[in-house]
Amino acid sequence: MKRITKAIIPAAGLGTRMLPVSAAVCKEMLPIVDLPAICHLVEEAANSGITDILIITNRGKDIMEDFFDFSPEYEAALAAKGKLAEIERLHEIADMANVYFLRQKETRGLGHAVGRARSFVGDEPFLVMYGDDIIFSKRPVCRQLMDVYEKYEKPVVGVKPVAADQIYKYSSLKVEPIEGEDKLSLCTDMIEKPKAGQEFSNLSILGRVLLTPEVFDIIDNLEPGAGGEYQLTDAIKKMARQDGVYALEFEGDRYDLGSKSGFLMANIVKGLEHPETKDEIRKFILELSDRL
Repeated sequence: MKRITKAIIPAAGLGTRMLPVSAAVCKEMLPIVDLPAICHLVEEAANSGITDILIITNRGKDIMEDFFDFSPEYEAALAAKGKLAEIERLHEIADMANVYFLRQKETRGLGHAVGRARSFVGDEPFLVMYGDDIIFSKRPVCRQLMDVYEKYEKPVVGVKPVAADQIYKYSSLKVEPIEGEDKLSLCTDMIEKPKAGQEFSNLSILGRVLLTPEVFDIIDNLEPGAGGEYQLTDAIKKMARQDGVYALEFEGDRYDLGSKSGFLMANIVKGLEHPETKDEIRKFILELSDRL
């Protein structure tokens, strides 16, 4: 069994749900307290044992490359003030993993974006981390999926139950229970953005999937799906129908960083954990709650 060392983060979307700020600043670089959203994804992958990460971008997102690089000018300014701990932290971020960048050029869907990574992946299993999905968990979700793959040697999708009135925004999976497993099931079919009555279940793929390289041949032969785009879900559906894929209801809290409310909630959660902000934020929330 080949070791999993690679992850792909598609981050080429325009971020229209975060307008007007996303017209000038890519949503992946919006801060969750003092770290950009994309950094949380890279940290999760690195903490799971991933060594090589490809971020799929498009025009206007060069700022992400700068963030994961060294900045001699910034370091010189910090060193002059004796702020060596800050320099060390910046180096830790830059050295977490080998981070590469590739432009999608055309926004044609998640399936198309992942297909662009074929030469990066080669013949290895790999992770896909959806750029809008930040997940805070005790054990990295990528690692949770990797554990399942190492046991069963099949593709794995990370899932969560979704409210019935919201599932039309996501996917719906047809699953079968696995004896002896609680949060793990076998997925044999799925549908992207189902209309009312088309749902298989309330389980949806949310943010993380672990795939094998066979998916690339499927992507190459995809027809446009929901929204006229090439949907990664349609490729995974073919794999599910052929041989089945595993669906893991992962441990962790997921926040949609493509939405204003999800972005704000993630900031509150991390603000309550950060040593520099937690006390003031907690006090502020308690005072604010009295007025709600």
